Amino acid sequence: LGRPGMPETSIHYSDKYYDDKYEYRHVILPPEMAQSVPKTHLMSETEWRNLGVQQSLGWEHYMVHSPEPHVLLFRKPTKAI
Repeated sequence: LGRPGMPETSIHYSDKYYDDKYEYRHVILPPEMAQSVPKTHLMSETEWRNLGVQQSLGWEHYMVHSPEPHVLLFRKPTKAI
């Protein structure tokens, strides 16, 4: 965690969680990076990688959490469809 009074500059990754179709995780960007998140569409893999998000292949940015635009919601299928 950052020092008190210092801006948070690192990206945080949640533990993965699952349902019967997908594994999920959320990624928390430093709040100042929220302005770089598109407001008109979900991000492609290229877009989120360009922000500095690092994950294995297959993750999809599937939902926007409007109250916290710096929280990115990702999912990927648990098995081949």
